Amino acid sequence: MRSPIIHTPLPAKYRPLRFGVTRALLREGAGGVRYLRGEGDLRPYAARMTDRLVYWAETQPERAFMARRRRGADGATGEWQTVSYREALERARSIGQALLDRGLSAERPVAILSENGLEHALLALGCMVVGIPHCPVSPAYSLVSQDFDKLRHVLATLTPGLVFASDARYAKAIAATVGGDIEVVLAEGCLEGRATTSLSELLATQPTAAVEAAMQATGPDTIVKFLFTSGSTKLPKAVINTHRMWCANQQQMRQSMPVLAEEPPVLVDWLPWNHTFGGNHNVGLTIYNGGTLHIDDGKPTPALMHETLRNLREIAPTIYFNVPTGFEAIAHAMKADPVLRRNLLSRVRMFFYSGAALAQPIWDLLHEVQEEEIGERIVMGTGLGMTESAPFAVFVTNPDVRSGHVGLPTVGMELKLVPAEGKTEIRYKGPNVTPGYWRNPEATQEAFDEEGFFRTGDAVLWIDPNDPDLGLKFDGRIAEDFKLATGTFVSVGPLRAKIIAAGAPYVQDAVITGLNRNEVGALLFPTPKIRALAPHLPADAPLRDVLQSAAVENHFQDVLDALAQQATGSATRVARMVLLDEPPSIDLGEVTDKGSINQRAVLKHRDALVQAMHEDRLPFTLQPRKENA
Repeated sequence: MRSPIIHTPLPAKYRPLRFGVTRALLREGAGGVRYLRGEGDLRPYAARMTDRLVYWAETQPERAFMARRRRGADGATGEWQTVSYREALERARSIGQALLDRGLSAERPVAILSENGLEHALLALGCMVVGIPHCPVSPAYSLVSQDFDKLRHVLATLTPGLVFASDARYAKAIAATVGGDIEVVLAEGCLEGRATTSLSELLATQPTAAVEAAMQATGPDTIVKFLFTSGSTKLPKAVINTHRMWCANQQQMRQSMPVLAEEPPVLVDWLPWNHTFGGNHNVGLTIYNGGTLHIDDGKPTPALMHETLRNLREIAPTIYFNVPTGFEAIAHAMKADPVLRRNLLSRVRMFFYSGAALAQPIWDLLHEVQEEEIGERIVMGTGLGMTESAPFAVFVTNPDVRSGHVGLPTVGMELKLVPAEGKTEIRYKGPNVTPGYWRNPEATQEAFDEEGFFRTGDAVLWIDPNDPDLGLKFDGRIAEDFKLATGTFVSVGPLRAKIIAAGAPYVQDAVITGLNRNEVGALLFPTPKIRALAPHLPADAPLRDVLQSAAVENHFQDVLDALAQQATGSATRVARMVLLDEPPSIDLGEVTDKGSINQRAVLKHRDALVQAMHEDRLPFTLQPRKENA
């Protein structure tokens, strides 16, 4: 009798990419605490980010630093407008002189009310050159918010001496929050009833020796910027970002991601600069490595995704960063768009996502399209970090990445793995970690433990407990987890990721409910694609009608039944589910302008709905069919 032939699948082929940290160094502490480092030492890094800007302006003066499409009066975008490294430094020095003339300082910094833009970038560089901190404020606090409470809090915390806005769209927010004694600078236009200064006046200032003297007076501990946290559970806190933090973190990134040093990076990027991912990670790697950042005026929304796709058909990035919703849209677009597919994949060395979990089906679709087009996969890099770590802290160790993997700490960082409420909290210590929160000593003290490690509140598990070199995987936020009335512990992060994957591509996010209840529930925020499940309804039908249609109900009933069959107990079994027709509110802190949902804020502000769902007082609650009960 012949033995059966066993076909072992060949390992996936990836476009070559080196990983800088691949081995774990562990030491044991007291009470189950463990300390984790990645093998290798942090090499010397620049004392100031301005040193890198000056270096590239002197050695590659005509290389493009940033580019953005010109915008017409109707908002349409046209040809690319480019700023070279030489021009960026020259203009920064002019702006820096104008800021020195105004006597600005850390006590009276610059607040920037603007989306990403060349003018925004030049003003930020001008601040950096002369050692005056700046703060990019979330545009949503001005343009989406109706009460301006968060903007008012940000400005009260900063006490800015100058407020910059890109144009008159910010007029209402400025009128409501910016005192008449504070100078307002506009990139274009004017404000009715208020005197303003044009940015062109700052650019026309002739720099003196005071600019160079001010730059030389800065050092590693000089504050470059303030970045506010999302304010998901409390009012946003101003995270202090120093030159040491930023430069150390960029060197850490170069060593964990050697691709950054192999060629000048080319980015096409929309990620907002008021967030650390866009403003520190991506702008920083551009300056540090002499790269070029093409500002993408698109966004992973139905109204703006076309602009991102247009840019990616034209500009081929060497590394591409996005959030999961962006990669989902790109994966589907590439499937049907050969020009996009060909250009985007022509020289990209790595994709990188952050901000939320990337559903495995989207990951699989990306790899499928890549293999069809170029015969190999592109590594999907990811990791773990936060505003307080500048943000890069943990990065994957090999190409075989799966949803939830985060990897090992970057060089120069030590992680403290602390048992906490049945989970393991990850804490950070390193030169890239913030010294604290501006004008908030109480929050600063609470943020660090007795050994000086920053308490992240993130939970992790080993990818393989028998092979620490593979690193860690994300296990949710400890503060989001809860117990059922039975005492059973519900791990929110993994369950949320499972629901999103099961509901893809129709689920934007899931909020898990059931605190002190007998069963787990879920509130689902749908994506616009959910309308495709009800093609019989008009395109402009109210979302509530779509969600309550028989076709959508039947689809999600199947999703819920499939989840019930996979459940291993009450903590992993979703017993009731509701689709939400009201989008998350930025004013209530339910969502950031990067699209991240805050579980606790949603639960707080929709408590009545949650209680009604669990008490069977809603006519549109889905529950598993009896055979899956």
